[in-house]
Formats: sequence, structure tokens, C-alpha cells
Amino acid sequence: VAAIAAASSVSAFAPLAVNSNSRVQQKSAVAPVTPVFEGWSSTDSQLCASLLTDTQMPEKLYMPQQKEAPKVLGGVKIGTRKLVVITGASSGLGLECAKTLAKSGRYFVIMAVRNVEKAKTVAKKLEFPDDSYTVMKLELGSLQSVRDFVGNLKAFKSARPLTNLICNAAVYRPTDPEPAWTDDGFEMSMGVNHLGHFLLVNLLLDDMSKAKNARICIVGSITGNTNTVGGGLVYPQADLAQLEGFEQGARQPVSMIDGKPFFGAKAYKDSKICNMMTVSELHRRYHETTGIVFSSMYPGCIADTALFREKRSWFRKGFPWFMKYVTGGYVGQEEAGERLAQVIDDPQCSKSNVYWSWNGGAQQVGRWSPDGKPRGAGGSGGEIFENEQSGAVKDAVKAKKMWDLSVDLVGLKPKEMFKKSAV
Repeated sequence: VAAIAAASSVSAFAPLAVNSNSRVQQKSAVAPVTPVFEGWSSTDSQLCASLLTDTQMPEKLYMPQQKEAPKVLGGVKIGTRKLVVITGASSGLGLECAKTLAKSGRYFVIMAVRNVEKAKTVAKKLEFPDDSYTVMKLELGSLQSVRDFVGNLKAFKSARPLTNLICNAAVYRPTDPEPAWTDDGFEMSMGVNHLGHFLLVNLLLDDMSKAKNARICIVGSITGNTNTVGGGLVYPQADLAQLEGFEQGARQPVSMIDGKPFFGAKAYKDSKICNMMTVSELHRRYHETTGIVFSSMYPGCIADTALFREKRSWFRKGFPWFMKYVTGGYVGQEEAGERLAQVIDDPQCSKSNVYWSWNGGAQQVGRWSPDGKPRGAGGSGGEIFENEQSGAVKDAVKAKKMWDLSVDLVGLKPKEMFKKSAV
């Protein structure tokens, strides 16, 4: 009893404040307090029960009971259309891209999302054709969920190969003073934006190699490209250093890829460098042997997207105005979604290892053109073009090291790796 009483002062048993940085769940007592052992006083029993009640257990992003029963007979629904998977398809860029492709009549869309019911609701609200899509559970913050999703996808589509994969989902937590963690112990931005997608792509490569004109697009960001205003002049800059954090295992308490203390805004930028490096490595290893087109893209600054939900209210109100009227970099969600769909659908985008952008000014500060409209910084309108990646993204030695370490981190086994590599 004395030992238990002493434990009441230990922080592990103390009630914790629930905030955006920690996923915790409080357990509740479900029965009246009764003596635990014969001879214990009521006071001691109440103390013990109180400790058990106040103990807070980590809440997983994905639990075994959340695994979906696989959908079947998808081949009948898909018909002769191309099959596309879009991660993060319940809001913002992913949702608008899904809408564009679903309504084209040429694609059957798999909306790969965390919240299945939300995705179903917004798809109906936006009047997706009933036979143009299905929704599947995917929690990129859980490697097990990624594997379960791949299994369910294969059961749904049967022998029909996947034609297109769009890795769009992302988290951005710039105001967090402390890191949040995935189910596997990775810092949330890196775990979701890079490692979850890295595993997903590798598990689907073999299947997609059997499709005609297959394409994989991993959404990049101007903030991860240090030769741009957003990536080079806005602090902090993305910098993987020598990937010391990955070498240390990248699991809690290691929160940054460079092994340094946590910095939320930089964690996001670092994950975007990894995304674009992954595209380059996929191209180098697999384009020649599979014909799959690997690309990245920056749709412009979607300043009113939910990606900025972690920002302070003044920023969420002022940033769209600033991007519209000062830099000219603003692009609406619908137009951004159409741009992402273009990378998958347009014959012009059949070249592999390209970082696609629009408007011809994505490396410049926004400017005003003679017609009185803002131009530059990848804003609304303009034409698609092949953008230049930064030297950091094109560092082939570091990209290979990032790839090899990522393979180990996500637990890819040799038998799971696609065999037809040009390397």
C-alpha cells in the first residue's frame, strides 16, 4: 500500500492535459470501488482505484478492430475505366482531384481516407456519380493500416491492375511545441507524409507494373524546394543533413530526420524533400523496367486549405489575402484539384521524373502583370511546365541513402520489394 501511495506522486500516474500534441485517452472506472485484497482498508482500495482510473493510456490512430472487411467484385463496378487511388481524398486538394476524375467518366476512384463516413458524405454532397468511386480506410500514421488497405484494395479490384496512384495526404503541425507520434513511433509529419506513402507505393509497384500507362504522383511542395521563395527565404529551410535521425531509427524520442530537436515547420518541409527524392529514386530504379511514370507536382498555394488548420486564427484569415493580392501565388482548391488530375490524365504529363508546376513563375516573388492581375509564385491560371528542383532534392547520393533507410524503417522485406529494378 505504501508503494502504491508513493506512486501517486509519479507523473506516469498523474492526470495529463489533453492537447494537440499528444493522443491520450482517459480510462473510466466501470464498477464501484471494492477492496482489492483481503485485509485492505477502504481508503487504500479507493487510492488504488483512483490511480487506475486516472491512468491515461495512449490512443492508437488505428486499432485491429478498425480493419475493414474487404469489398469484393470491384471489377464489375470499375468496368473499362482506369482505376486510381487518391490518399487524403476527403478534403482539400485530394477531394477536388477525386471529384474531377470521378466526373470525367474515365476513372473509377478509390478514396483512401482516415474518416470513411466523412468521405462518403462529402462525395454525395459534391454529387460524385454513384458508380464512380468507393471509399476505403487508410490511416497513414499506421504501417499496419497501410498493409491492410493494400490487402483490401487487391481484394476489391481482383485481377485488374491499379492504373494510377496519387499520394496526396499530408499533415502540417507548425505550432506544436512537442512532436506527436504515429502508431509506430515516428514523428507525425514524417511518418504520415513520407514513410506511410513510401510503404504504400512499394507494396503497389508490382501490381501497377502490369497496368498500361500507369502513373504515380507524389504531391510535393514549394516549401521543400530551397530554390524557391517559400522554401529558400522563409525560415526554416528544409535540411536533411546526413539523415542522422533516420540512422538512429527515427522513432520516439528521435523526432527530426537530421537528429536535431523538434521543429514542427521544418519537419513538414523535410518530409516534402523526402517525397520528391522518393519520386527521383522510383524513376531511377523502376521507370525503365516498368514504364510507370513517376512525378511530383506543386499545385500553387491553396491558402485556405485545411492543411493550415494548426495555424493561428490571424494567419488563417490573413494568409489567403496575402497570397491573392501581394504575391499572386493563391490558387483555389477546385483549380488545384484540376491541376493534380491533369498530372495523372494529360498526355502532356507522360514524361517521368518531372516536378510539375503552373504559371511559369513558381520560383519568383509574385508580380502584377499589365492586365492588372497578379502573376507568379504558381498562382491561378497559366500553363503547366517542368519546374526545376533544388540541389537538395537532386542530391543523388543522399536520395539513395534516404531510400535505403526508409526501406528499413517501414519494415519492407526483400520478398515485398519489386524485383525488376534497373539498379
